[in-house]
Amino acid sequence: MKLIKPLMLAMTVLLTGCATHDRYVQWESEAPETFPKLTAIGYAPLQTQPAKEQSQRVLMAMQASKIAAYRELAEQVYGQQLNASSQVKEWMLTDDNIQASVSGVIRGAKVVKSYPAGEHYVTELELDFAQVWALYQQQYRPQKVKQVTYF
Repeated sequence: MKLIKPLMLAMTVLLTGCATHDRYVQWESEAPETFPKLTAIGYAPLQTQPAKEQSQRVLMAMQASKIAAYRELAEQVYGQQLNASSQVKEWMLTDDNIQASVSGVIRGAKVVKSYPAGEHYVTELELDFAQVWALYQQQYRPQKVKQVTYF
């Protein structure tokens, strides 16, 4: 009886090991049914840019508004990480701090408009997830089983 259990275990392992090498799997990529489009707007003040010439301030505000728009897109895609702390002393709030940050990679966004608007420079971005999916397909190729052939 003591010999039968290890023998049955060995036979099961051998049979299971052989069964995994007798098939061919075909894979197929599957696209989502719908793709959302996200938009983001970034603003930057013209007059507070650290430059002497107006043309330099405009260029700096252009870049700052574009970065602000990309940050807004990253917040929509990845969310924000919030860190908060409060201190209470003698039942009174003495210190209250909140920090927000976002981290991520945005690929496939395009600038829709970039223009001055009064005292600010504005950049509008659009992120079409059909474009994001196409870029992802090129790099990672997620797949599903299309067909399995057993031998």
